[in-house]
Amino acid sequence: MLDVKYVIDNLDEVIKRLETRTGDFSYLRELPELDSKRKECIIKGDALKAERNSQSKNIGKLKAAHKDAEAAELMKKISFDKDEIARLDNEKAEIDEKIHEIMLKTPNLPDKSLPIGTDDSYNRPEKYWHRPTTFTFKPKSHWELGQELGYFDVDRAAKVTGSRFTFYLGAFARLERCLAAFMLDTHVAHGFTEVLPPYLVNTDSLTGSGQLPKFADQAYMTNNTGDTFWLIPTAEVPVTNYYRNEILMASELPKWFAAYSSCFRAEAGAAGRDTRGIIRQHQFQKVEMVKFCLPEKSFEELESITEEAECILELLKLPYRRVCLSTGDVGFSAAKCYDLEVWLPSYNDYVEKDGIYVPSTMNYKEISSCSNDTDYQARRMNIRFKRDKDSKTEFVHMLNGSGLAVGRTTAAVIENYQNADGSITVPEVLRPYMHMDVIK
Repeated sequence: MLDVKYVIDNLDEVIKRLETRTGDFSYLRELPELDSKRKECIIKGDALKAERNSQSKNIGKLKAAHKDAEAAELMKKISFDKDEIARLDNEKAEIDEKIHEIMLKTPNLPDKSLPIGTDDSYNRPEKYWHRPTTFTFKPKSHWELGQELGYFDVDRAAKVTGSRFTFYLGAFARLERCLAAFMLDTHVAHGFTEVLPPYLVNTDSLTGSGQLPKFADQAYMTNNTGDTFWLIPTAEVPVTNYYRNEILMASELPKWFAAYSSCFRAEAGAAGRDTRGIIRQHQFQKVEMVKFCLPEKSFEELESITEEAECILELLKLPYRRVCLSTGDVGFSAAKCYDLEVWLPSYNDYVEKDGIYVPSTMNYKEISSCSNDTDYQARRMNIRFKRDKDSKTEFVHMLNGSGLAVGRTTAAVIENYQNADGSITVPEVLRPYMHMDVIK
Protein backbone atom coordinates (compact mmCIF):
# COMPACT_ATOMS: atom_id res chain seq x y z
CA MET A 1 0.00 0.00 0.00
CA LEU A 2 1.00 3.62 -0.23
CA ASP A 3 2.63 5.49 2.64
CA VAL A 4 -0.26 7.29 4.40
CA LYS A 5 1.94 10.20 5.48
CA TYR A 6 3.19 10.69 1.93
CA VAL A 7 -0.38 10.65 0.59
CA ILE A 8 -1.54 13.25 3.12
CA ASP A 9 1.50 15.49 2.61
CA ASN A 10 1.18 15.32 -1.19
CA LEU A 11 -2.57 14.82 -1.52
CA ASP A 12 -3.27 16.80 -4.70
CA GLU A 13 -0.29 15.34 -6.54
CA VAL A 14 -1.15 11.77 -5.46
CA ILE A 15 -4.78 12.08 -6.59
CA LYS A 16 -3.73 13.62 -9.89
CA ARG A 17 -1.30 10.77 -10.61
CA LEU A 18 -3.76 8.06 -9.52
CA GLU A 19 -6.50 9.50 -11.72
CA THR A 20 -4.31 8.80 -14.77
CA ARG A 21 -5.20 5.15 -14.03
CA THR A 22 -8.85 6.15 -14.52
CA GLY A 23 -11.18 6.11 -11.56
CA ASP A 24 -12.33 8.44 -8.80
CA PHE A 25 -9.82 8.77 -5.98
CA SER A 26 -11.45 11.76 -4.29
CA TYR A 27 -12.15 9.52 -1.28
CA LEU A 28 -8.49 10.10 -0.33
CA ARG A 29 -9.43 13.66 0.69
CA GLU A 30 -10.98 12.13 3.79
CA LEU A 31 -7.54 11.07 5.01
CA PRO A 32 -6.32 14.41 6.49
CA GLU A 33 -9.47 14.73 8.62
CA LEU A 34 -9.23 11.10 9.75
CA ASP A 35 -5.56 11.56 10.56
CA SER A 36 -6.32 14.73 12.55
CA LYS A 37 -9.02 12.93 14.57
CA ARG A 38 -6.63 10.04 15.16
CA LYS A 39 -3.94 12.36 16.52
CA GLU A 40 -6.51 14.10 18.70
CA CYS A 41 -7.51 10.74 20.20
CA ILE A 42 -3.86 9.95 20.92
CA ILE A 43 -3.15 13.32 22.53
CA LYS A 44 -6.25 13.25 24.72
CA GLY A 45 -5.75 9.61 25.62
CA ASP A 46 -2.08 10.09 26.54
CA ALA A 47 -2.96 13.11 28.71
CA LEU A 48 -5.66 11.16 30.54
CA LYS A 49 -3.34 8.18 31.04
CA ALA A 50 -0.65 10.43 32.50
CA GLU A 51 -3.22 12.10 34.77
CA ARG A 52 -4.58 8.69 35.84
CA ASN A 53 -1.13 7.43 36.73
CA SER A 54 -0.39 10.56 38.74
CA GLN A 55 -3.72 10.49 40.59
CA SER A 56 -3.39 6.77 41.34
CA LYS A 57 -0.30 7.56 43.39
CA ASN A 58 -2.22 10.23 45.32
CA ILE A 59 -4.93 7.78 46.42
CA GLY A 60 -2.49 5.91 48.63
CA LYS A 61 -1.27 9.14 50.18
CA LEU A 62 -4.83 10.30 50.92
CA LYS A 63 -5.74 6.99 52.52
CA ALA A 64 -2.57 7.06 54.60
CA ALA A 65 -3.63 10.52 55.80
CA HIS A 66 -7.11 9.13 56.60
CA LYS A 67 -8.69 11.37 54.00
CA ASP A 68 -11.04 8.64 52.84
CA ALA A 69 -13.70 10.95 51.37
CA GLU A 70 -11.13 12.70 49.18
CA ALA A 71 -9.65 9.34 48.17
CA ALA A 72 -13.12 8.05 47.20
CA GLU A 73 -13.78 11.17 45.12
CA LEU A 74 -10.45 10.77 43.36
CA MET A 75 -11.22 7.11 42.64
CA LYS A 76 -14.47 8.18 40.95
CA LYS A 77 -12.48 10.60 38.80
CA ILE A 78 -9.98 7.88 37.85
CA SER A 79 -12.85 5.52 37.00
CA PHE A 80 -14.37 8.20 34.72
CA ASP A 81 -10.97 8.76 33.10
CA LYS A 82 -10.59 5.02 32.56
CA ASP A 83 -13.90 4.90 30.66
CA GLU A 84 -12.91 7.95 28.61
CA ILE A 85 -9.53 6.39 27.79
CA ALA A 86 -11.28 3.22 26.60
CA ARG A 87 -13.64 5.30 24.46
CA LEU A 88 -10.73 7.19 22.89
CA ASP A 89 -8.82 3.96 22.27
CA ASN A 90 -11.87 2.46 20.55
CA GLU A 91 -12.36 5.59 18.46
CA LYS A 92 -8.70 5.51 17.40
CA ALA A 93 -8.98 1.80 16.50
CA GLU A 94 -12.04 2.53 14.33
CA ILE A 95 -10.20 5.38 12.59
CA ASP A 96 -7.13 3.18 12.06
CA GLU A 97 -9.34 0.51 10.48
CA LYS A 98 -11.02 3.07 8.20
CA ILE A 99 -7.64 4.44 7.08
CA HIS A 100 -6.41 0.88 6.50
CA GLU A 101 -9.47 0.06 4.36
CA ILE A 102 -8.92 3.21 2.30
CA MET A 103 -5.28 2.36 1.69
CA LEU A 104 -6.05 -1.28 0.82
CA LYS A 105 -8.34 -0.22 -2.03
CA THR A 106 -5.90 2.39 -3.34
CA PRO A 107 -3.52 1.19 -6.10
CA ASN A 108 0.15 1.98 -6.45
CA LEU A 109 1.28 5.29 -7.93
CA PRO A 110 2.08 4.92 -11.64
CA ASP A 111 5.70 5.75 -12.36
CA LYS A 112 6.18 9.01 -14.25
CA SER A 113 7.85 7.16 -17.16
CA LEU A 114 4.57 5.46 -18.12
CA PRO A 115 2.57 6.66 -21.14
CA ILE A 116 -0.57 8.40 -19.92
CA GLY A 117 -3.81 6.93 -21.24
CA THR A 118 -7.09 5.36 -20.22
CA ASP A 119 -6.58 1.83 -21.60
CA ASP A 120 -4.29 -0.55 -23.48
CA SER A 121 -4.57 1.46 -26.69
CA TYR A 122 -2.09 3.90 -25.10
CA ASN A 123 0.49 1.19 -24.37
CA ARG A 124 3.89 1.94 -25.87
CA PRO A 125 5.66 -0.76 -27.93
CA GLU A 126 9.38 -0.55 -27.19
CA LYS A 127 10.91 -3.56 -28.88
CA TYR A 128 10.14 -6.07 -31.62
CA TRP A 129 12.05 -9.35 -31.90
CA HIS A 130 11.87 -11.27 -35.20
CA ARG A 131 9.26 -10.80 -37.86
CA PRO A 132 5.89 -12.56 -37.54
CA THR A 133 5.91 -16.15 -38.80
CA THR A 134 4.98 -16.82 -42.43
CA PHE A 135 3.91 -20.13 -43.95
CA THR A 136 3.63 -21.90 -47.30
CA PHE A 137 0.10 -22.95 -46.27
CA LYS A 138 -2.76 -21.34 -44.39
CA PRO A 139 -1.94 -21.79 -40.67
CA LYS A 140 -4.35 -23.34 -38.21
CA SER A 141 -5.07 -22.50 -34.57
CA HIS A 142 -3.57 -24.53 -31.73
CA TRP A 143 -6.99 -25.85 -30.76
CA GLU A 144 -7.64 -27.10 -34.29
CA LEU A 145 -4.25 -28.78 -34.45
CA GLY A 146 -4.66 -30.24 -30.97
CA GLN A 147 -7.99 -31.80 -31.75
CA GLU A 148 -6.87 -33.10 -35.16
CA LEU A 149 -3.80 -34.72 -33.60
CA GLY A 150 -5.87 -36.01 -30.68
CA TYR A 151 -3.78 -34.25 -28.01
CA PHE A 152 -6.45 -31.85 -26.69
CA ASP A 153 -9.80 -33.06 -25.34
CA VAL A 154 -12.07 -30.17 -24.42
CA ASP A 155 -15.35 -32.13 -24.48
CA ARG A 156 -14.34 -34.63 -21.82
CA ALA A 157 -12.83 -31.85 -19.71
CA ALA A 158 -16.20 -30.07 -19.85
CA LYS A 159 -17.87 -33.29 -18.74
CA VAL A 160 -15.44 -33.84 -15.87
CA THR A 161 -15.25 -30.21 -14.68
CA GLY A 162 -16.88 -27.57 -16.89
CA SER A 163 -16.14 -25.05 -19.59
CA ARG A 164 -12.65 -23.64 -20.14
CA PHE A 165 -10.80 -26.67 -18.88
CA THR A 166 -8.73 -28.96 -21.13
CA PHE A 167 -7.27 -32.44 -21.02
CA TYR A 168 -3.76 -32.43 -22.47
CA LEU A 169 -2.84 -35.85 -23.86
CA GLY A 170 0.31 -37.55 -25.12
CA ALA A 171 2.86 -35.31 -26.80
CA PHE A 172 1.08 -32.05 -25.89
CA ALA A 173 1.03 -32.99 -22.20
CA ARG A 174 4.72 -33.75 -22.52
CA LEU A 175 5.33 -30.48 -24.39
CA GLU A 176 3.82 -28.44 -21.57
CA ARG A 177 5.80 -30.35 -18.93
CA CYS A 178 9.04 -29.94 -20.87
CA LEU A 179 8.48 -26.23 -21.44
CA ALA A 180 8.09 -25.68 -17.69
CA ALA A 181 11.26 -27.68 -16.98
CA PHE A 182 13.17 -25.75 -19.67
CA MET A 183 12.06 -22.41 -18.20
CA LEU A 184 13.03 -23.38 -14.66
CA ASP A 185 16.39 -24.80 -15.74
CA THR A 186 17.15 -21.58 -17.61
CA HIS A 187 16.19 -19.30 -14.71
CA VAL A 188 18.13 -21.38 -12.19
CA ALA A 189 21.20 -21.28 -14.44
CA HIS A 190 20.87 -17.47 -14.40
CA GLY A 191 20.87 -17.22 -10.61
CA PHE A 192 17.27 -17.80 -9.51
CA THR A 193 16.37 -20.14 -6.66
CA GLU A 194 13.74 -22.69 -7.67
CA VAL A 195 10.61 -22.79 -5.50
CA LEU A 196 7.66 -25.19 -5.40
CA PRO A 197 5.09 -23.16 -3.44
CA PRO A 198 1.78 -24.05 -1.77
CA TYR A 199 -1.21 -23.80 -4.11
CA LEU A 200 -3.50 -22.74 -1.24
CA VAL A 201 -2.91 -19.52 0.72
CA ASN A 202 -4.66 -17.73 3.55
CA THR A 203 -6.49 -14.41 3.33
CA ASP A 204 -3.55 -12.42 4.69
CA SER A 205 -1.39 -13.64 1.81
CA LEU A 206 -3.89 -12.72 -0.89
CA THR A 207 -4.40 -9.32 0.77
CA GLY A 208 -0.67 -8.73 1.02
CA SER A 209 -0.04 -9.32 -2.67
CA GLY A 210 -2.90 -6.97 -3.62
CA GLN A 211 -5.50 -9.43 -4.95
CA LEU A 212 -7.81 -8.74 -2.01
CA PRO A 213 -10.10 -7.00 -1.50
CA LYS A 214 -10.36 -5.67 -5.06
CA PHE A 215 -10.18 -8.95 -7.02
CA ALA A 216 -12.10 -11.32 -4.75
CA ASP A 217 -14.53 -12.13 -7.59
CA GLN A 218 -11.64 -13.43 -9.70
CA ALA A 219 -10.43 -15.94 -7.07
CA TYR A 220 -11.53 -19.39 -5.91
CA MET A 221 -12.08 -19.71 -2.17
CA THR A 222 -12.71 -22.73 0.04
CA ASN A 223 -13.66 -22.89 3.72
CA ASN A 224 -15.30 -26.31 4.03
CA THR A 225 -12.84 -27.31 6.79
CA GLY A 226 -13.57 -24.20 8.85
CA ASP A 227 -10.38 -22.49 7.66
CA THR A 228 -10.51 -20.08 4.74
CA PHE A 229 -8.04 -20.84 1.96
CA TRP A 230 -7.72 -19.40 -1.53
CA LEU A 231 -6.47 -21.20 -4.63
CA ILE A 232 -3.57 -19.14 -5.93
CA PRO A 233 -4.15 -17.06 -9.09
CA THR A 234 -0.36 -16.99 -9.58
CA ALA A 235 2.73 -18.22 -7.72
CA GLU A 236 3.47 -14.54 -7.13
CA VAL A 237 1.10 -14.71 -4.14
CA PRO A 238 2.82 -17.35 -1.99
CA VAL A 239 6.35 -16.38 -3.04
CA THR A 240 5.99 -12.64 -2.38
CA ASN A 241 4.57 -13.50 1.05
CA TYR A 242 7.58 -15.72 1.86
CA TYR A 243 9.20 -13.00 4.02
CA ARG A 244 5.99 -11.43 5.34
CA ASN A 245 6.51 -9.70 8.73
CA GLU A 246 10.27 -10.30 8.53
CA ILE A 247 13.31 -8.01 8.56
CA LEU A 248 16.14 -8.85 6.16
CA MET A 249 19.67 -7.47 6.03
CA ALA A 250 20.76 -5.45 3.00
CA SER A 251 23.64 -7.88 2.53
CA GLU A 252 21.07 -10.63 1.81
CA LEU A 253 19.53 -8.70 -1.09
CA PRO A 254 18.67 -9.17 -3.86
CA LYS A 255 16.68 -12.41 -3.55
CA TRP A 256 15.63 -14.03 -6.83
CA PHE A 257 13.05 -16.84 -6.92
CA ALA A 258 11.53 -18.84 -9.79
CA ALA A 259 8.39 -20.83 -8.97
CA TYR A 260 6.35 -23.30 -11.01
CA SER A 261 2.69 -23.74 -10.12
CA SER A 262 -0.79 -24.31 -11.36
CA CYS A 263 -2.85 -21.11 -11.26
CA PHE A 264 -6.60 -20.77 -10.75
CA ARG A 265 -8.69 -17.81 -11.90
CA ALA A 266 -12.44 -17.38 -12.17
CA GLU A 267 -11.94 -14.84 -14.99
CA ALA A 268 -15.44 -13.46 -14.46
CA GLY A 269 -16.76 -11.68 -17.52
CA ALA A 270 -13.99 -12.84 -19.88
CA ALA A 271 -15.23 -13.50 -23.39
CA GLY A 272 -14.24 -13.49 -27.04
CA ARG A 273 -11.43 -15.29 -28.84
CA ASP A 274 -9.46 -15.77 -25.60
CA THR A 275 -11.96 -18.37 -24.41
CA ARG A 276 -11.06 -20.67 -27.32
CA GLY A 277 -8.23 -23.11 -26.89
CA ILE A 278 -5.86 -22.82 -23.92
CA ILE A 279 -5.21 -19.06 -23.88
CA ARG A 280 -7.57 -18.22 -21.01
CA GLN A 281 -8.36 -21.23 -18.84
CA HIS A 282 -9.65 -21.40 -15.27
CA GLN A 283 -6.64 -23.59 -14.48
CA PHE A 284 -3.26 -23.11 -16.14
CA GLN A 285 0.44 -23.51 -15.42
CA LYS A 286 2.97 -20.73 -15.09
CA VAL A 287 6.58 -20.17 -14.11
CA GLU A 288 6.75 -17.01 -12.01
CA MET A 289 9.82 -14.95 -11.14
CA VAL A 290 9.90 -12.85 -7.95
CA LYS A 291 12.60 -10.47 -6.74
CA PHE A 292 13.24 -8.73 -3.42
CA CYS A 293 15.77 -5.91 -3.71
CA LEU A 294 17.08 -2.59 -2.38
CA PRO A 295 14.87 0.41 -3.28
CA GLU A 296 17.55 2.09 -5.38
CA LYS A 297 17.93 -1.06 -7.49
CA SER A 298 14.31 -1.85 -8.34
CA PHE A 299 14.07 -0.22 -11.77
CA GLU A 300 17.37 -1.81 -12.75
CA GLU A 301 15.94 -5.13 -11.58
CA LEU A 302 12.80 -4.50 -13.67
CA GLU A 303 14.91 -4.38 -16.82
CA SER A 304 16.74 -7.52 -15.70
CA ILE A 305 13.62 -9.57 -14.93
CA THR A 306 12.05 -8.51 -18.25
CA GLU A 307 15.17 -9.53 -20.16
CA GLU A 308 15.07 -12.88 -18.33
CA ALA A 309 11.53 -13.53 -19.63
CA GLU A 310 12.58 -12.36 -23.11
CA CYS A 311 15.45 -14.86 -23.01
CA ILE A 312 12.97 -17.76 -22.90
CA LEU A 313 11.12 -16.47 -25.97
CA GLU A 314 14.35 -15.89 -27.86
CA LEU A 315 15.72 -19.35 -27.07
CA LEU A 316 12.44 -20.79 -28.36
CA LYS A 317 12.71 -18.46 -31.38
CA LEU A 318 9.18 -17.13 -30.90
CA PRO A 319 8.51 -13.65 -32.35
CA TYR A 320 7.42 -11.16 -29.67
CA ARG A 321 7.31 -7.53 -28.72
CA ARG A 322 7.87 -5.64 -25.46
CA VAL A 323 5.22 -3.08 -24.48
CA CYS A 324 5.32 -0.50 -21.68
CA LEU A 325 1.84 -0.38 -20.17
CA SER A 326 -0.01 2.90 -19.91
CA THR A 327 -1.28 4.39 -16.67
CA GLY A 328 -4.77 3.12 -17.51
CA ASP A 329 -3.62 -0.47 -18.10
CA VAL A 330 -0.89 -1.01 -15.51
CA GLY A 331 -1.66 -3.52 -12.75
CA PHE A 332 -3.12 -2.57 -9.38
CA SER A 333 0.09 -3.13 -7.38
CA ALA A 334 2.55 -2.06 -10.07
CA ALA A 335 4.34 1.25 -10.47
CA LYS A 336 5.62 0.17 -13.88
CA CYS A 337 4.99 -2.89 -16.01
CA TYR A 338 6.25 -4.33 -19.26
CA ASP A 339 4.12 -6.84 -21.13
CA LEU A 340 5.79 -9.30 -23.45
CA GLU A 341 3.42 -10.22 -26.25
CA VAL A 342 4.03 -13.30 -28.39
CA TRP A 343 3.07 -13.77 -32.02
CA LEU A 344 0.10 -16.14 -32.34
CA PRO A 345 -1.02 -16.83 -35.94
CA SER A 346 -4.57 -17.65 -34.74
CA TYR A 347 -4.97 -14.04 -33.57
CA ASN A 348 -4.24 -12.71 -37.03
CA ASP A 349 -5.56 -12.88 -40.58
CA TYR A 350 -3.25 -14.42 -43.19
CA VAL A 351 -3.35 -13.76 -46.94
CA GLU A 352 -1.55 -15.61 -49.70
CA LYS A 353 1.10 -13.73 -51.74
CA ASP A 354 3.13 -15.60 -54.33
CA GLY A 355 2.61 -18.90 -52.55
CA ILE A 356 3.48 -17.52 -49.10
CA TYR A 357 0.88 -16.86 -46.42
CA VAL A 358 1.72 -13.60 -44.67
CA PRO A 359 -0.19 -11.78 -41.90
CA SER A 360 -2.43 -8.90 -42.91
CA THR A 361 -2.94 -7.88 -39.26
CA MET A 362 -0.46 -7.27 -36.44
CA ASN A 363 -1.98 -8.62 -33.23
CA TYR A 364 0.28 -9.92 -30.47
CA LYS A 365 -0.89 -11.73 -27.32
CA GLU A 366 0.39 -11.18 -23.79
CA ILE A 367 2.56 -14.04 -22.52
CA SER A 368 4.36 -12.30 -19.65
CA SER A 369 3.90 -9.26 -17.41
CA CYS A 370 6.97 -7.98 -15.57
CA SER A 371 6.21 -5.46 -12.84
CA ASN A 372 8.06 -3.25 -10.39
CA ASP A 373 5.74 -2.92 -7.41
CA THR A 374 8.27 -0.70 -5.56
CA ASP A 375 7.46 -0.83 -1.81
CA TYR A 376 3.68 -1.21 -2.36
CA GLN A 377 3.43 -4.94 -1.61
CA ALA A 378 6.16 -4.75 1.04
CA ARG A 379 4.07 -2.26 3.03
CA ARG A 380 1.05 -4.55 2.85
CA MET A 381 3.18 -7.52 3.94
CA ASN A 382 5.47 -5.61 6.32
CA ILE A 383 8.67 -6.86 4.66
CA ARG A 384 11.59 -4.67 5.70
CA PHE A 385 15.37 -4.61 5.69
CA LYS A 386 18.24 -2.92 7.54
CA ARG A 387 21.34 -1.59 5.82
CA ASP A 388 23.34 -2.54 8.90
CA LYS A 389 22.53 -3.75 12.41
CA ASP A 390 22.27 -0.19 13.78
CA SER A 391 20.28 1.42 10.95
CA LYS A 392 16.54 2.00 10.87
CA THR A 393 14.30 -0.41 8.98
CA GLU A 394 13.17 0.35 5.42
CA PHE A 395 10.72 -1.41 3.14
CA VAL A 396 12.19 -3.66 0.45
CA HIS A 397 11.16 -3.25 -3.18
CA MET A 398 9.50 -6.20 -4.86
CA LEU A 399 9.16 -7.31 -8.48
CA ASN A 400 7.42 -10.14 -10.28
CA GLY A 401 7.26 -11.45 -13.82
CA SER A 402 5.94 -14.44 -15.75
CA GLY A 403 8.79 -16.51 -17.01
CA LEU A 404 6.55 -17.60 -18.84
CA ALA A 405 2.86 -18.51 -18.87
CA VAL A 406 3.38 -22.16 -19.83
CA GLY A 407 0.02 -22.77 -21.53
CA ARG A 408 0.34 -19.74 -23.76
CA THR A 409 3.90 -20.74 -24.61
CA THR A 410 2.61 -24.19 -25.54
CA ALA A 411 0.04 -22.60 -27.84
CA ALA A 412 2.70 -20.33 -29.36
CA VAL A 413 5.03 -23.26 -30.07
CA ILE A 414 2.22 -25.31 -31.64
CA GLU A 415 1.09 -22.49 -33.91
CA ASN A 416 4.47 -21.05 -34.93
CA TYR A 417 6.12 -24.45 -35.50
CA GLN A 418 3.22 -26.13 -37.36
CA ASN A 419 3.81 -27.85 -40.67
CA ALA A 420 1.63 -28.32 -43.74
CA ASP A 421 0.85 -31.94 -42.81
CA GLY A 422 -0.44 -30.90 -39.36
CA SER A 423 2.67 -32.01 -37.49
CA ILE A 424 4.61 -29.74 -35.11
CA THR A 425 8.37 -29.26 -35.30
CA VAL A 426 9.88 -29.30 -31.82
CA PRO A 427 12.04 -26.20 -31.12
CA GLU A 428 15.72 -27.13 -31.00
CA VAL A 429 16.19 -26.18 -27.33
CA LEU A 430 13.32 -28.48 -26.31
CA ARG A 431 14.54 -31.61 -28.12
CA PRO A 432 16.75 -32.78 -25.22
CA TYR A 433 13.62 -32.58 -23.04
CA MET A 434 11.10 -33.99 -25.52
CA HIS A 435 13.39 -36.69 -27.01
CA MET A 436 11.76 -36.10 -30.39
CA ASP A 437 12.12 -33.69 -33.30
CA VAL A 438 8.53 -33.67 -34.56
CA ILE A 439 5.13 -34.12 -32.90
CA LYS A 440 2.82 -36.12 -35.16
